[in-house]
Amino acid sequence: MFLAAAVQMRSGNDRAANEARALALLGEAADRGAAFIGLPEMWEHIGPAREKHAFAGPIDGPQLARIREFASQRGVWCLAGSIAELAVEAEAGGRSSGGGRVYNTSALISPGGQIAATYRKLHLFDVDIPDGARYRESEQVAPGDAAPRAVETPLGVKVGLSVCYDLRFPELYRNVGADLFTVPAAFTAYTGRAHWEVLLRARAIENQAFVLAPAQVGRIGPASENRFAWGHACIVDPWGEILASQPEGEGVVLAEMDLARIREVQAALPAQANRRMNKAIDTTTYK
Repeated sequence: MFLAAAVQMRSGNDRAANEARALALLGEAADRGAAFIGLPEMWEHIGPAREKHAFAGPIDGPQLARIREFASQRGVWCLAGSIAELAVEAEAGGRSSGGGRVYNTSALISPGGQIAATYRKLHLFDVDIPDGARYRESEQVAPGDAAPRAVETPLGVKVGLSVCYDLRFPELYRNVGADLFTVPAAFTAYTGRAHWEVLLRARAIENQAFVLAPAQVGRIGPASENRFAWGHACIVDPWGEILASQPEGEGVVLAEMDLARIREVQAALPAQANRRMNKAIDTTTYK
């Protein structure tokens, strides 16, 4: 059993201010006893792509230096939400692989300050919202090229990384096989109101796993972009119960990760053992 925390932020396009706020909220969670703390999607910057290129770099570069230092000093696991990683391929002669775009990359940092795992967001949010907002993430972001994998941790849980819009693609989670899924997000207020909570609970229920979902909240980014995030950072248990949630404002929510709860749920409803779609079935003879 350990205490986990999900951070809720309102990030803008001032990276230094965002980092200072992130560190303050991480510190609050650690002070309250959290051993695993998650930041939201793009906690470091929400704004024009041209601004991201002023600081974006490799995942082991300076962008995560202070977060890694924090994790090491406080001896905690830190999900560094997601940051802008330069989309560069060696074989492309150092040129951007995505036409000047970046990757939306999540990183898991160990209590020693090492990068234990990374994941580049696969599903990009190219959507016209009925409230009139237009989102084209692919104009700024290149899609990842690999599915997430479960990462073993000394906490006793296998952690599976995902980012925001991935939440709508259940097959991504089914193939990971984690005990704790992380979903750092900047869900829109319009879609979040209808779908955020139910999708988080569904991913927890169908995989019989905990879900930790740090979130952006309220007006985010520069005012000219008119972007509003739903918030409701939360932690969900393997039965789909919401253990903790923060509907509004910046802050931190905490909940116990009781690993016995996973075994209890699996024993009560052995859906994983009863699953047949991962087995070869001859449909001409199956009855």
